[in-house]
Amino acid sequence: MEDVQIGPAAIPLHINRVGVRGISMPMLVRRRGSDMPQHTVADVELGVDLPPTFKGTHMSRFVETIQRHAGLGLDYNVISKILEEMRDHLRAERSFASFGFKYFLDRKAPASGIVSTMHYACRLAGEAVPASNRTPPWHVRHSMEVVVPVMTVCPCSKAISDVGAHTQRTEVRMTVQMSGWVWIEELIDIAESSGSSPVYTLLKREDEKFVTEHAFARPVFVEDVVRNVAAALSENLNISHFRVEVESAESIHAHNAFATIESC
Repeated sequence: MEDVQIGPAAIPLHINRVGVRGISMPMLVRRRGSDMPQHTVADVELGVDLPPTFKGTHMSRFVETIQRHAGLGLDYNVISKILEEMRDHLRAERSFASFGFKYFLDRKAPASGIVSTMHYACRLAGEAVPASNRTPPWHVRHSMEVVVPVMTVCPCSKAISDVGAHTQRTEVRMTVQMSGWVWIEELIDIAESSGSSPVYTLLKREDEKFVTEHAFARPVFVEDVVRNVAAALSENLNISHFRVEVESAESIHAHNAFATIESC
């Protein structure tokens, strides 16, 4: 049968990235302190660049590639292998793979010790780019994104009020490029220690009392949170670059507040 994709493009423009997204695939994720990985379902996006010498890419080959790795653990080696296969099978110079998933952790309530499950939105990604001074002649950049909710108490509101202060749930989004392995739990710990308090799925009355008093003893602006997180990430030798965005769902305003820091 005729393969119209392999012909030249009518408009000779290079496409930076073309591929598929929205593929659901069972995957395993490594857990800190455990030999047993966590089962999860990843939302997969795969892409390559496309020169003007090709009218189109072969979309089925993306699915064939990821299908060969269904149910495997998400780590450097697997992601690098997927990127290599896409480069070869699709005759590309660059390839990209992204895996978004929920990561689950059991958390103990601070006073009662009752256990409940928290989930965190995560994404592992990799991109293979040309590098003439390497063997093989490409370089893989690995990145991870983790989104963590925390509680914040407004320092200004607390300082000027006779009683109480306004509080909010704040989202910490950390995107890091990795030169070595970084555990998801490491980033969660950094975020949760940077706000006024972690948040929990299940709290009894004694826990609510503890969380409230603990949070009000540690009021922070959104600017404080983003600086706290950035300072901690900059000390991690396995992180070569990072971007932190903190967004606060303001409880007494009709808008949100945000702050961003990106490393040089």
